[in-house]
Amino acid sequence: MFNDRFLKAARKEEVDHVPVWYMRQAGRSQPEYRKIKEKYSLEEITKQPELCAWVTKLPVDQYDNDAAILYKDIMTPLPALGVDVEIKKGIGPVIYNPIESMKDVERLGEINAPEDVPYVLETIKLLREQLNVPLIGFSGAPFTLSSYMIEGGPSKNYNKTKAMMYSQPEAWFKLMDKLGDMVIAYTKAQVDAGAQAIQIFDSWVGALNVNDYRMFVKPVMERIFTEIQKTNVPVITFGVGARHLTKDWHDLPVDVVGLDWRYPIAEARKDGITKTVQGNLDPSILLAPWDVIEERAREVLDQGLEQPGFIFNLGHGVFPEIKPETLKRLTRFVHEYSADKLSKSN
Repeated sequence: MFNDRFLKAARKEEVDHVPVWYMRQAGRSQPEYRKIKEKYSLEEITKQPELCAWVTKLPVDQYDNDAAILYKDIMTPLPALGVDVEIKKGIGPVIYNPIESMKDVERLGEINAPEDVPYVLETIKLLREQLNVPLIGFSGAPFTLSSYMIEGGPSKNYNKTKAMMYSQPEAWFKLMDKLGDMVIAYTKAQVDAGAQAIQIFDSWVGALNVNDYRMFVKPVMERIFTEIQKTNVPVITFGVGARHLTKDWHDLPVDVVGLDWRYPIAEARKDGITKTVQGNLDPSILLAPWDVIEERAREVLDQGLEQPGFIFNLGHGVFPEIKPETLKRLTRFVHEYSADKLSKSN
């Protein structure tokens, strides 16, 4: 039996319990994954479809999640554009040819997904044969990708990125167009291969104020989401520390608005978010005693269940210190508590 609760919830259809999945769910806290990482890098895993499919499926098998998210990194498609990137342990993505000018932007190529990332598409095809839950494909968003490409790696303040926006707007918009084209082609190829939903991670866009977001980023996001919607799969948007941008996200052609842990679901709904919401338990809570975890999860569920359209998730990604048995117990609690509450309301 195929479990389609995640897809139903994304479209605000009736479900018998709240669907659950966890961002960065593949690996991280799983000993089996860490053992694989002793032998292979992230890039090496993603380039071996059978291994990558196994890593993607492992949390679903262990936790009974209602969706799987493809194991890969937001940097995966960038080498196809000519970006020299390395994922360094303890640092994250490091870019050896950062973008500094219009010349650098013009040098960027285009992605041909079947030729440039065939292993990603092959992994998706394998997973569609193996999974009995929906598979979520994903991409980084242009602002978040560009922040790495301009800064040369992770940043705390995104000063160089903002400086290019303000001082080289022509180069900035050209970069947004190129990355927008890449995201559209890449996500559509994932859907063609079998992905049943797409999440766009704009992880660091909360660094912008509302006016700058509307001027420098929102137009490309409108174009990306409009194109992905043509594939008829649910589309999710998510960023960290971006409460002030949520209404603008809600205006975009997306199905699901992902909330981080800082923004209570009840307040988001009060602020006019009527689309399906996804979130948003603080992942740090998962290091607390179980009674605290249960209490906080219940608060999130009670708020989420006030209106149709709710997917339970964390307010950011799973980190390595979280125990697999905690995630398994949390999934079971969400399923049982929400099933009981929904049955009483019908």
